[in-house]
Amino acid sequence: MFQHIQRSVLPQRLSLGMQLRRLFIQTDATPNVHSLKFRPGVAVAPTSSTHEFMTARAAMTSPLAKRIFRIEGVKGVLLGPDFITVTKEEDAEWQLMKPDLYASIMDHYSSGQPVLSEDGKGLPADTLITEEDSEVVAMIKEMLDTRIRPTIQDDGGDVEFMGFENGVVKLKLKGACRTCDSSVVTLKNGIENMLMHYVPEVTAVEQAFDEMEAISNDEFKKLEASLKAEEPSSGSATEVTK
Repeated sequence: MFQHIQRSVLPQRLSLGMQLRRLFIQTDATPNVHSLKFRPGVAVAPTSSTHEFMTARAAMTSPLAKRIFRIEGVKGVLLGPDFITVTKEEDAEWQLMKPDLYASIMDHYSSGQPVLSEDGKGLPADTLITEEDSEVVAMIKEMLDTRIRPTIQDDGGDVEFMGFENGVVKLKLKGACRTCDSSVVTLKNGIENMLMHYVPEVTAVEQAFDEMEAISNDEFKKLEASLKAEEPSSGSATEVTK
């Protein structure tokens, strides 16, 4: 996963004094071929949680994500504590996008702008334990923060707690994990097994989708079913006219 590392250098002004330092951007592959993880070597998101942007309009609350979305082929941006995961359109090519991505990240840090605007700061963490949480929910949130989330973030993604009901934990995969081919394996073989082991009340883990994602999945299933219905049966014969 960490075989291909590229580095870029940018003179960056320190907040204290007028000295210059060098900003190194390290690029790591992720389990998702359509997502790359960029690590600038400095803090990215101002909190320990992640911030995901799936449209250019949503990215208006982040000067950094807004710059990245100007690049053709960008489909999503996930800002983590010390990394930036960029997800591209399937037909886009990393070879053409990488130079612009490096430049956008470097331009942002040289501009002195914050990663998140005031409107984008202070977002409540999905795993913040509240007084209304039951003991089981509190345990699930703690496991997500201490055991599961760090591992998912290492792969350039994140997981968001969406709820717990009748033994089922609802989670939304983000970043590189959102459209990864192994997302089901990640949920079932990784997260589900760990939660069931440490929290006996958990019986299953299911993936939650945004409204638009749910609609897209339903439409895809309808199209897939329609195409299968139109396929000729294997036993049918084709008449040949001489």
